[in-house]
Amino acid sequence: MSSDVTETKTTENGTHSVLHDKETIKKRVLIWVVLLVAFAIIGALVPDPENMGVLTVLPSAFLLFYIFWTKRILESLVLGSVFGFIMAYKTGFFWPWNDALLETMINEDIGWLFIVCGLMGSIIALVEKAGGAKAFGNWVAKRAHSEKSTLMWSWVLGIVIFIDDYLNALTVGSSMAPCTDKHKVPREMLAYVVDSTAAPVCLLVPISTWVIFMGSLIEQQGLVADGQGVKYFIGSIPYNFYAWIAVIIVPLAILGIVPRMGAMKTAYKRVKETGILAPEGSERIDIRGGKETVTPENPKLMNFFLPIIVLVVATIATDVDMQAGVLITLTFMFFFYIFQGIMSEMEFFDLVIEGVKNMLMPLIMVVLAYMFAAANESIGFLEYVITTATAHVTPQMLPLVIFIVLAITEFIMGLSWGMYVIAIPMVVPIALNLGVNPLIVIGAVAAAGGFGSHVCFYSDATILTSAACGCDNLRHAFSQAPYGLLAAGLSAVLFLITGFVM
Repeated sequence: MSSDVTETKTTENGTHSVLHDKETIKKRVLIWVVLLVAFAIIGALVPDPENMGVLTVLPSAFLLFYIFWTKRILESLVLGSVFGFIMAYKTGFFWPWNDALLETMINEDIGWLFIVCGLMGSIIALVEKAGGAKAFGNWVAKRAHSEKSTLMWSWVLGIVIFIDDYLNALTVGSSMAPCTDKHKVPREMLAYVVDSTAAPVCLLVPISTWVIFMGSLIEQQGLVADGQGVKYFIGSIPYNFYAWIAVIIVPLAILGIVPRMGAMKTAYKRVKETGILAPEGSERIDIRGGKETVTPENPKLMNFFLPIIVLVVATIATDVDMQAGVLITLTFMFFFYIFQGIMSEMEFFDLVIEGVKNMLMPLIMVVLAYMFAAANESIGFLEYVITTATAHVTPQMLPLVIFIVLAITEFIMGLSWGMYVIAIPMVVPIALNLGVNPLIVIGAVAAAGGFGSHVCFYSDATILTSAACGCDNLRHAFSQAPYGLLAAGLSAVLFLITGFVM
C-alpha cells in the first residue's frame, strides 16, 4: 500500500500531482498539538488582559514567526487567533472564540465585504464572458508595446479608479493581467503596481470610501461639526507622506530608476529562466480560477468600459456607496449583455454565482484576519502599544512616533479601518494636549494605515490584489515589501522634519 497522499494542482505548466509523505503530514499535525499545548501553558501563566503589559505582543510575534517558517497564512491566522483568545480567556477560550467567529461573520463590515467583493467577482466574470476584458486587452496592446508602457497603463488606470481600494484592485488587476502576461511581466510586479495605487490613492483623493470613513471618525471626536469631517480630513492629506511616496515610487520602479530588489528581482529571474509568470500556489487565490473563458469572436470594447463607467458613476451618485453601485451595475449588465445576445438570463446568473465562488478563498482569508484582530483586541494589544509609545513623547517627536508605532502594529493586524477606529480617539487628544496640530497627527495615522494595508501579508488589500492579479499573496507581499519599506523610511524622515518645523 502506498504511504503517500496525492494532491492535484493546476499551474501555468498544466495539471500535475504533488505527493505528500504521510509521515510528514503526521509531523505537521504533531506540531499543531505541541503548539496548542504551549498556548494553554502560556495562557495559564499570563495575567489578565488589563495587567498583561508587554505580553500582549506574543500572539503577533508568534504569527509573524509561523508565517515566515511555514509560508502559510491561513493556518497562521487560525493559530494566532486561538493563541490570543487563550491568553485572554484561559481554559474557557473556546466559547469566546466561537462567539467572535459568529460576530465577525454577522459584522456589518464583513457582510458588506462579502456582498461587494463577491459581486465584484461576478462583474469580472461577466465582463470576461462578454469579451470585454479581451477587447480591453486588445485596446491596450495597440497602445502599450512594451513591458514598461503596459505597467504604466496599469499605474494610470489605478489612479483613475480612485473611489475604493477594493474596486481599484479588483478592476485593474483582473483587466491588466492578460495585458502584462503578453509582455512576460511577473505577476508580482503587476500586483505591486496595483496594490500601490489602491489604498494610497484612496487616501489622497477627497472622493473615496476611505476619506469619508476618516471624516466620520473626526466628527465623532468633536473636532468639527457634523458634515464637516471630510473637509477637515482633506487638510491632513498633505501630511500623508506614505501615500504620496508610495504612488510616486511606482513609475520610478517601472522605469528602472528605483531598481528591482529582493523577491521582485528573483521573480524577474524566474520568468527569464522558466517563463513562469505566476509564483507557485497562485492558482489557489486567482479570481479567474485558472479557467479559460470562451468569449465572442469579435469582442466589443464597450462591454468593458460601460460597466466600469456605470459602476463608478453609480457609486458616486449614491454617496460613495459601493454596495449600491455594484447592485446597480449588475442590473445594467443584465439587460445590456442579454439584449446583445451574448448570454441568456440563465447563463448570466450562473456567471454571477461562479464569480462569487472565485472570491471565496480571498474572502475567507480576510475573515481570518478579522479574527486575529479580534484576538489582539481582547488582550488590548493596540491600546498597550499606543499608550506605552506616547507616554513620554515630546511634541516634536509625536508625528514620527505615531507613524512608526501604528505602521508596525498595522503591519501586524492588517486591518487599517479597524486600527483607525481605535487610534484616532487615542492620538487626537494626545496631540491637543501637547499643542501639536491634529492635522499632522491624523496624517500620520492615515499614512500608517496605508502602509499596513499595502505591505501586510494578510491585509484585505493584499489579498484582493493577489486574487485579481493571480499572484500568491505571500509572494506578492514579500516582493513589494522593499518598495513599501523604502516609502515608509522616507515618510519617517519627513514626519521627523515636520515635527520640528511645524
